[in-house]
Amino acid sequence: MSLLPPDDDLDLVHTRNYEVKVYYLEADELLVRGAISDMKPPGLYVVDDPEPLEIHQMHVELTVAIPDLTITAANVVFESHPHESCPMITTHYQKLVGLQVARGFTHKVRELFGGPRGCTHTTALLQAMGPAIVQSTWSVSVKKARQLGATVGTSDSDEARKNRYKGNINTCHVWEEDGEHVAEMLSGASPSPPLQVTERLVKLGRKPEEWRLG
Repeated sequence: MSLLPPDDDLDLVHTRNYEVKVYYLEADELLVRGAISDMKPPGLYVVDDPEPLEIHQMHVELTVAIPDLTITAANVVFESHPHESCPMITTHYQKLVGLQVARGFTHKVRELFGGPRGCTHTTALLQAMGPAIVQSTWSVSVKKARQLGATVGTSDSDEARKNRYKGNINTCHVWEEDGEHVAEMLSGASPSPPLQVTERLVKLGRKPEEWRLG
């Protein structure tokens, strides 16, 4: 299902899709899988062909240690590509191993794999995967709190809490380092639930306070 508005009255010429999923493994590791696909609409590249034509499909699989988010393993596979020589660059992405998904990650990815040093589509996918990896650390925190029966956000040590939040500092206006939100997060107070959680609990006839009970 597309997240974009209906486009039946528009002349479609290209569709790009990204998909990223992050899984929690034992021993404090994440398995991160990403894919990118470029599609041409039916009949554009091959006249009278009723099927869309996929030009690119690249997959990246990473193993990432937490909490420092260091990449410990990387694998890149090209499922669809326009030139026979395209897959020759996949082994170059082993240089991802040892990189930390933190501030400067996007710059480092461009430095290592930009231009003729990589595949532009795979590199774009990596730049989309980085924020998803950082976002997943919040899910891991909630998961661990649930397992411990603790209040969400308060089971962390001061150091763990700072490590979890530092990747968000100054990434947007809400996370301004001198702002109220950051001060509240670093104080150790139980964080407010995301708006969607509150709305969903209310819709289910439950109390928003459930979020804080772990």
